[in-house]
Amino acid sequence: MTTAFITHKDCMLHNMGPEHPESPIRLAAINKVLQRTGLIDQLDQVTAVPVTEEQISLAHHKLHQKRLEAKLPQEGVVYTDDDTAMCPESLHAASLAAGSVILATNRVLSGKADNAFCAVRPPGHHAEYNLAMGFCLYNNIAIGAAHALMQPGIQRVAILDFDVHHCNGTVDIFKDRPEVLVCSTFQHPYYPERYHEIDRPNIVNCPIAAHTEPHIFHRAIEEQWLPALHEHKPDMIFISAGFDAHKEDPMADLNLEEEDFRQVTQVIKTFADQYCQGRIVSVLEGGYNPVPLAFSVQAHLEVLAGF
Repeated sequence: MTTAFITHKDCMLHNMGPEHPESPIRLAAINKVLQRTGLIDQLDQVTAVPVTEEQISLAHHKLHQKRLEAKLPQEGVVYTDDDTAMCPESLHAASLAAGSVILATNRVLSGKADNAFCAVRPPGHHAEYNLAMGFCLYNNIAIGAAHALMQPGIQRVAILDFDVHHCNGTVDIFKDRPEVLVCSTFQHPYYPERYHEIDRPNIVNCPIAAHTEPHIFHRAIEEQWLPALHEHKPDMIFISAGFDAHKEDPMADLNLEEEDFRQVTQVIKTFADQYCQGRIVSVLEGGYNPVPLAFSVQAHLEVLAGF
């Protein structure tokens, strides 16, 4: 089995300041663990490429990129909202992050990889059709999923999001596209408080109270995600792989551990093997304590790679 590991060193150039939790240290920690364990040598290492303007428009309003470009600073940091900032290199990093998902999709669909993981930043699942927010500039996974739907043989896709925050941006982009199933577990009430009560047959929201034990998370997967997936029968699965539901993460209050991420990845992989030829593209979202983030990514990748 071939798992593509797609990243780019320039994703670390996006820097919102030393106190900001969405830090370049996140990718450095992941790389360090994968190197020390030797897992990186078992993966097909691929360098990300930039997204195109046309590809961004698959998921965003045509003015979205122009608006971000107009705000991009020549030096220092500017905030697009209370949480989201840009430095001069931010849109370059964001272009590589979105482009990595296009590249991953193409490699999986061409048979060059069985599945793929994109270790990139900034994250994307809060970015709405016409709004950057929640550390997110472009909705990386939405761009990749929309691209997949344009390829031969791909009529339906599923986006599965286990980040601790709700994927409001992904829901906003696909809420009226029934060919895209969006399933999300998330701490509630909590940021971003948008689209968590939306009523659409292709949106499966699974709010979880703070301090809930892991079996509630797994029950949501088994009782809500899996029936929806069996009914939808996607041709390809995308994972918004946020690891900030870890019990040691500073950004939230759920109690998952590395083995919980391993278990949910195995459930998804088993389904993908049965229904969509194992085609999975996973994309890094949250996870703000570098050490548990890195070991959670390791567990996730070990399942994808068949170890």
